[in-house]
Amino acid sequence: MEGDSGKVSPLVGEDQFKASCAKEMALLALMEQTGYNMVQENGQRKYGGPPPGWEGPPPPRGCEVFVGKIPRDLYEDKLVPLFERAGRIYEFRLMMEFSGENRGYAFVMYTNREAAQRAIQMLDNYEIRPGKFIGVCVSLDNCRLFIGSIPKDKRKDEIMDEMKKVTDGVVDVIVYPSSTDKSRNRGFAFVEYESHKAAAMARRKLIPGTFQLWGHSIQVDWAEPEKDVDEEVMQRVRVLYVRNLMLSTSEETLHQEFSRFKPGSVERVKKLTDYAFVHYRCRDDAVTALGLMNGAQIDGATVEVTLAKPAGIKDGGVAVRRYYSRGYLGNNGGAGGGGGGGAGGNGTLPVTLIQP
Repeated sequence: MEGDSGKVSPLVGEDQFKASCAKEMALLALMEQTGYNMVQENGQRKYGGPPPGWEGPPPPRGCEVFVGKIPRDLYEDKLVPLFERAGRIYEFRLMMEFSGENRGYAFVMYTNREAAQRAIQMLDNYEIRPGKFIGVCVSLDNCRLFIGSIPKDKRKDEIMDEMKKVTDGVVDVIVYPSSTDKSRNRGFAFVEYESHKAAAMARRKLIPGTFQLWGHSIQVDWAEPEKDVDEEVMQRVRVLYVRNLMLSTSEETLHQEFSRFKPGSVERVKKLTDYAFVHYRCRDDAVTALGLMNGAQIDGATVEVTLAKPAGIKDGGVAVRRYYSRGYLGNNGGAGGGGGGGAGGNGTLPVTLIQP
């Protein structure tokens, strides 16, 4: 409330102070009750991580959920008890504004995947206040960067050595050969890091326009994360995904090569440019062929073979599109901030659900 002079009324300042004190007291009471620690850093407030008495490494991938459309004046003292209904929380991260309000979203890591799935089932579209519904979906813990504009004559080992020189935590480099000349790469690579934090730090260091490799300005962005597929679903897959094929390789050749161990086992083959899908009549034959054909030579090319992921799951952006279509973010903006992994409004679509 302002007077004629334009100054804020002392009563308003007093009310704000009281509200701030009440909020802090509620958070202190939560910490005392649960024994969890709480710290604020890099635009996020972390509760736990690890929880009291935890021994061993953090929970595996798939244990964290993303929570959107949180009212800006709602905090851990209300959110933590709600999400504890699904299971034990390893870490709760609430994204914060400088003003002290939250940014409308959070990440909740559980101690196991079952609890994370329960949280999605129980709390997605949960009415947290009258007329206010939160959204809950799986969080994609991305550890992979896309590096573009790489000289096409560089081999995997050369790219690996160079990336290890300029960034920390590199565990693998994925390079795909050109479809027309297998001795050259396609001008890009994917670099896998030991953690999301290591990948985020590398991305920050390699910002385009500020860094060069082999005298070339490179392009850097988050690789589109792959969504984990339920093991029960993958146990039913009987289709193989085959990549790094020669353009000249025919479907007939693939049919012959992939059924050589058991004539008649292949149902059909669909080839598109330098990759293909090989459909088997039964699951066991697909698994046998996977072991026999991965790394095999076909028409002079060394092929990579994996089990094909069901349609709509392989694309890591599926969860993001579902998220936007349901309006989980509301007017809260992109799910960025923190450690540098968010879209913030100018990133590529799959970045939206990447951890900050």
